[in-house]
Amino acid sequence: MSKRELRILCPNGHLGFSTTKEESFHIGAKTRPDYYVADSGSDDIGPGPLGADKSPSLRVWQKHDLELMLLASREQGVPMIIGSAGDTGSNSRVDMYIEMIEEIAAEHDIPPFKLAYFYSEVDKEILREKMINGIKIEGLDSREDLTMEELDRTERIVAVAGIHPYIKALDMGADVIIGGRSSDIALFAAPAIREGYPENLAYYLGKVLECASFCAEPYGAKESVIGTITHEDVKVEAMAPWQRCTVASVAGHAMYERSNPYYEYFAGGMLDMSECVYEQYDEKTTRITNPKYVPIDGKVKVKLEGSTKVGEMYIGIAGVRDPYTIKNIDKVIELAREQVEERFGKEGYELHYRIYGKNGVMGDLEPIKEIKSHELCIVVQGIAPTKEVAEEVAMTGTRQIFYARLPEVKGTAGTAAFVVDEVLPATPAFRWSLNHVIEVDDPMEFFDVKLIDIGK
Repeated sequence: MSKRELRILCPNGHLGFSTTKEESFHIGAKTRPDYYVADSGSDDIGPGPLGADKSPSLRVWQKHDLELMLLASREQGVPMIIGSAGDTGSNSRVDMYIEMIEEIAAEHDIPPFKLAYFYSEVDKEILREKMINGIKIEGLDSREDLTMEELDRTERIVAVAGIHPYIKALDMGADVIIGGRSSDIALFAAPAIREGYPENLAYYLGKVLECASFCAEPYGAKESVIGTITHEDVKVEAMAPWQRCTVASVAGHAMYERSNPYYEYFAGGMLDMSECVYEQYDEKTTRITNPKYVPIDGKVKVKLEGSTKVGEMYIGIAGVRDPYTIKNIDKVIELAREQVEERFGKEGYELHYRIYGKNGVMGDLEPIKEIKSHELCIVVQGIAPTKEVAEEVAMTGTRQIFYARLPEVKGTAGTAAFVVDEVLPATPAFRWSLNHVIEVDDPMEFFDVKLIDIGK
């Protein structure tokens, strides 16, 4: 029989992406929660970090947040859980987090403890063999099923873990868990399910806690919240003195990503929040009852994310203040594109223009009859197989904004646009090649949990 309630502190909706606010964290830690849990990754950051195997977050920020959690959890003697280590959850990011945990433990002379970890990267050859044997890797969000050609082009693949490796790690006696790529929800649901709480409430607990203070108002990121689960309900409470978890803020956050039902592919189930009941429990806390969790066809599916390199990339920036040029900006971009095509042809590279200030609209959209902005910022992306070509594509595409031959302009120089002298090298361009699911017999198939000792 599980205890009456379980309390989980979440300090940050994306650990290390920006540093955790310390005041609300320490307020929460003083209440002595049962677990400290945080997600450290997301596919919201795009395919670049996974493909390049790097973190978009600074190491010092990530270590700061790990240090807060490790010191509090070890002082209290309760588990600490981190998923999707280092933003992407790739193998190298898991190793980096383990290294930082070792550093922090040594710096603070923390008594020995047990750390469990697992990797999430999937060897392409494993998937190739499955496909040869007739196993379908199903595309999500209107994507086609995975083909051999797309698999061959893919740089790196991670499987998205569910609750199972976290439960196993806790069963093994882990004090700290560092997970590879994982479902945000699973990190929080796993300890609750392991301790006997209902699946529907446990998965909802994960959904409402995954982004920390995004479920509170007024808006404020990186503040701590605590979720409490019983056998009847979930309660979520803001720790920052100036924030409250209200019915509106909690319900709005719980359903912000997509409309009901909300699918969790790692579990082969569906979390349906359409019949949730929300009530204001006290000034800072909202109580939630009646979420639904229903398995789909009795099947377990694991989500796969993969990234493939498109090419090298350079970026240019142009500022436009001339009213006539602003009025004719679509023609200006068209003329600049023509100059690039004259030099490089129409294939073998990519050229993108992102227009900021076009009545608040960004991107290559339909022309607007009247532009009210007095200034535009145009970001130019040149992408090509080599850095040399990408640089020239970006530079040509940027500088030709300045030289666009608009009608009715007579002898004017320098009034149309300001263009930076040089284009800037950027991270190579990547795209998502896998956003798929694969049916498995064993939800642990891609996740091998290891346990190591930290400290003397």
